[in-house]
Amino acid sequence: MAQKTTTPKEQDAKSLSKYFRGVKSEFKRVVWPTKKQLFQYSLIVIVVSIITALFIYAIDFVFSHLMSLIFGL
Repeated sequence: MAQKTTTPKEQDAKSLSKYFRGVKSEFKRVVWPTKKQLFQYSLIVIVVSIITALFIYAIDFVFSHLMSLIFGL
């Protein structure tokens, strides 16, 4: 009896189908944040970003003034 063979295109279609089924099942497992959590997390990111920017600005300010004192620029 002859065995059924699949072409590379059929194999690609099957693997692509399997991939998307896997993606769908993984999305069902995801625990999405509530609106309140999303707002809190976003606020934390914004505040930490501002604090980091101010810290880098302060360090840059100090070093630039030190360099101007040392080299007289």
